[in-house]
Amino acid sequence: LSFFFNAHQNFFEEIAKFRAARRIWAKHLRYRYQARDPKSWRMRFHVQTAGCSLMAQQPENNIVRTAYEALSAVLGGAQSLHTNGYDEPLCLPAKESVQIALRTQQILAHELELTDVVDPLGGSHYVEHLTSEMEREAEHYFKRIKSMGGVLRGIEENFFQREIANASYQFQKEVEEKKRIIVGVNHYTTQEELWKVPIFKIDPRREREQVAKLKRLKKKRSLARVSKALDQLKRKAETQENLMPYLLESVEAYATVGEICASLKEVFGEYREPASTF
Repeated sequence: LSFFFNAHQNFFEEIAKFRAARRIWAKHLRYRYQARDPKSWRMRFHVQTAGCSLMAQQPENNIVRTAYEALSAVLGGAQSLHTNGYDEPLCLPAKESVQIALRTQQILAHELELTDVVDPLGGSHYVEHLTSEMEREAEHYFKRIKSMGGVLRGIEENFFQREIANASYQFQKEVEEKKRIIVGVNHYTTQEELWKVPIFKIDPRREREQVAKLKRLKKKRSLARVSKALDQLKRKAETQENLMPYLLESVEAYATVGEICASLKEVFGEYREPASTF
């Protein structure tokens, strides 16, 4: 098993978050689930720098934000890393932006030599304190979720959506009241042109090429085989049977993702997230 985390802006808090996650995983696997192989106590995780921390104003500042977020991930023990492009608040990342994001990782790996030591901040009074606090708060959340009947019940009762919405509201309120400084957004602003960054645009020809490719595929495939596979998938979705073999059969018949989803929607419907209330 491996996990996917986000690296946000509070440098030491993010490091503590990753360290706490590794502690929690090791304890739960060893004592709650009685895993005997010590290798299974090791938590593996990928980290992506925070897209929501990137700002459209003074977008070059995002290079710095991403670098420090990536640094917190490495110091926190990440095995895999993704760095965002600085222009992502404005467009899909352009070639130059992608290269800078890649070079950020390479500088961390080769020039700072961060991979030479495991848990380099272990033993720091502040980091250890934050890690323990993060672990306690996470365990508190686990107990709340368990007491309400588990994750599915929490989703049904809008618990997770409400927690996220409340945190987002609080963050935005702090920004607007300037209790939280965002450089170039609510402080140290300039009158420079917002759109000075080259905007990456997808060539419209790519869309036409993809549509033509799909039409060729539909002419070439066996419509009878596609219909049979999708009908079987729909019927099995009405049971408790494992759907993976029937999904694979549909794919092998060259059913499209849209066609497969449409078949499943006829049985399961489509999830609509309830409106969150504060």
